[in-house]
Amino acid sequence: MAPTPAQRRAARHTPGDEVAPRTPPREDAAAGRRPLTVARVTETALTMVARDGYEALTMRRLAAELGTGAASLYAHVVNKEDLDELLIGALSAQVRLPEPDPERWREQVVDVCTQLRDLYLAHPGISRAALAAAPSDRDTLRLAEGLLALLVTGGTDPQAAAWGIDALVLYVGAYCLEIAAYERRRRSPEDGWVVGREELLDRFAALPGTFPYTKRYAAELTSGRGHQRFDFALGLLLDGLAAA
Repeated sequence: MAPTPAQRRAARHTPGDEVAPRTPPREDAAAGRRPLTVARVTETALTMVARDGYEALTMRRLAAELGTGAASLYAHVVNKEDLDELLIGALSAQVRLPEPDPERWREQVVDVCTQLRDLYLAHPGISRAALAAAPSDRDTLRLAEGLLALLVTGGTDPQAAAWGIDALVLYVGAYCLEIAAYERRRRSPEDGWVVGREELLDRFAALPGTFPYTKRYAAELTSGRGHQRFDFALGLLLDGLAAA
């Protein structure tokens, strides 16, 4: 009997308990065609996201990109949520985790978060999937384990460290999602409301006197180059964890 979708998904979470998917016989009929595997499905989906953005990724488009039909695709991936989990796991697996050093724990945490940020930004919008996925497979758990080790080794209370990981990962995901949304709208001719800093400063300057602080500190409110705000927010989170 062919494994059920639930069994296929559960197999990827249980070491040593592999359940092979059933592939329709016609899948390998074409000479020279690469066999369809979970790894190939994941790799192709990531390529599509890097090229077109996460919002363009659908199961139908993925099947077309793979040159296969829905039946073959669903023999390897249960549904879109399952695919999301695979994508976030694949990106998490690329993060290099350092050996915890109690003297450098802050720098190490920032480095791990920066790696994750850059992976998300290279796949626009993918952090939307991360925000909705529970860290339950081995690749995402590996990342959480690495961050927990860094925080606890650095002297953070275990409970604060556990919640701190959640805050750090949520911030990285939200930061990248905001940038992806901004870039998508900036490129769209229908979203002309996206403005630059100079225009924003002009708008703040034109505000009535009921906005005294916004007018006075407009330069501060609109400042920041590159990832300065990202670094600032991580610093605040780590300061709080150190204090806890």
